[in-house]
Amino acid sequence: MNLEPISLTRKLLEFQTVNPPGIERACARYLGGLLDGAGYKTSYSEFAEKRTTLVARLSAGGEKVPICFTGHLDTVPLGATPWSKKPFGGEVDGDKVYGRGASDMKSGVAAMTVMALRLAQTKNPTAGLTLVFTAGEETTCLGAEHLARLDNVLGQAGALVAGEPTANTPWVAHKGCVRFEIRTKGIAAHASMPERGDNAIYKAAEVVAKLRRFQFDIPDHPILGGPTLSVGTISGGTAINLVPDEATIGVDIRILPSQNEESILLQLWSLLGPDVEIRRLNGARSVETNAENEWVQSVFNIIERLHGKRPVPGGASYFTDCSVLTPAYGNPPTIILGPGESEMAHKTDEFCYLSKIRVGGRSLHRDRSAVVLWLRRGTRSRGVLDSVGRRSKEGD
Repeated sequence: MNLEPISLTRKLLEFQTVNPPGIERACARYLGGLLDGAGYKTSYSEFAEKRTTLVARLSAGGEKVPICFTGHLDTVPLGATPWSKKPFGGEVDGDKVYGRGASDMKSGVAAMTVMALRLAQTKNPTAGLTLVFTAGEETTCLGAEHLARLDNVLGQAGALVAGEPTANTPWVAHKGCVRFEIRTKGIAAHASMPERGDNAIYKAAEVVAKLRRFQFDIPDHPILGGPTLSVGTISGGTAINLVPDEATIGVDIRILPSQNEESILLQLWSLLGPDVEIRRLNGARSVETNAENEWVQSVFNIIERLHGKRPVPGGASYFTDCSVLTPAYGNPPTIILGPGESEMAHKTDEFCYLSKIRVGGRSLHRDRSAVVLWLRRGTRSRGVLDSVGRRSKEGD
């Protein structure tokens, strides 16, 4: 099939997969139809009505472990600021294609799909290829979590590539996330007699001030930097003439591989004291692969040939479906690599450069070929996954 990544990106932008509500089914089925026609074995899983995740597999004649490419089909909402371009039109202006999801990450999904269609024509491959296109990534990886709970759906993977926006630069790590709801309690009273009540919003304001000054006091990660804390929501009170007896604060914390949720919760209790309620809302794991891993270095070699300079190991401040898929696959080497611009993610008038979509398609094609060659040489001595898929020391 002669399909180009730019035209497919524009087509995918026409699917309105804003999450909430998501409704990824039509987009997943469209991509599944393309891959099914090229010889892939496709399956669909739904964690809710029309919240569809696609898994497509291309088998190989050998016993080598497949490589997995993954991306998400949902996007964030449009936001309150009016768009100057059609958010679902795939409009092209110069070297840019506009639309919600252009960078995050329908251009990446398009590049991976075109790569997969072309590689389906490879004769006698010894390693297979798996595509996992998920629903619900923007709401802490719901589609990937659903897949991981199902028996024998994901299969095996010797390496994992997430096509998230990196401007075609390979990243080897991303931060995790944990979100909390912090609740303050007070005593209701008439607004004309506030001294008879206990204002929960005032208490919440004190909590916010403490959170703003809070320091994690741990060393920065060499690639990811330090953890971050952001107060994202605050609400309280039921009427302007009533002293509020309850207020809630939403807190988003981006964590490093060395941190865990339990220790962060203890830090919050120590900071805020016993008079607040703290409830975990959701979270996602951090991911990190050693940049000296042989497969990672082979990918760096490819990118160096494409860009003319050696990549510097980088990482993402956001999380990806690798939070779920990397541990579910037994911790194979994982790279984040896609044509989108990370700074355009979630922005009004989101765009992706056409030139980077073209380069992304080429880099992903060569990336997969390098993995096949590497797996053909054998992975037993390298401690990732051996040729029959047994988990190795590096994966434990």
